Amino acid sequence: MTPSAAHLRRYLLFGFLFVLPAAADYVVPDFSLPGRDQTVSLGALRGKVVYVDFWASWCQPCRQSFPWMNRLQKRYQEQGLVVVGINLDKSRELSDDFLKKTPADFIVAYDPEGKVASAYRVKGMPSSYLIDRQGRIQKTHIGFREETSADVESAIRALLENQ
Repeated sequence: MTPSAAHLRRYLLFGFLFVLPAAADYVVPDFSLPGRDQTVSLGALRGKVVYVDFWASWCQPCRQSFPWMNRLQKRYQEQGLVVVGINLDKSRELSDDFLKKTPADFIVAYDPEGKVASAYRVKGMPSSYLIDRQGRIQKTHIGFREETSADVESAIRALLENQ
């Protein structure tokens, strides 16, 4: 592990969290990735509020965030929320092992070459992007802490209320 990766990982293990408002007109790059059951395309989700989360099997905060994302998907899917977890492991076996221990009740896609992660300028794990119905990023954050997840959930509710 490079020193910079170790340094970043330490921040994320301690739950360091950034919440940044995005430029209101920044439309996210579309993607089409293999999923567990079918191809996952962001363009096909236009009109929905989408929570995109980049994760990896080695990421401890990712293990903590999955139950929360499962609850989000269940609680808000009828109002138009779609949670998409994008795995960045090079080996599908690593992600499959992770998912056996930490189930995902939301869409899972695979980006083993990291092309979509590069387009989104992912800086650490997990990195999440809250996208409005018009395909614009409204919030981004790195890391996960249960006690700060209420702020993200509040932003999700606000976007869902804006039909």
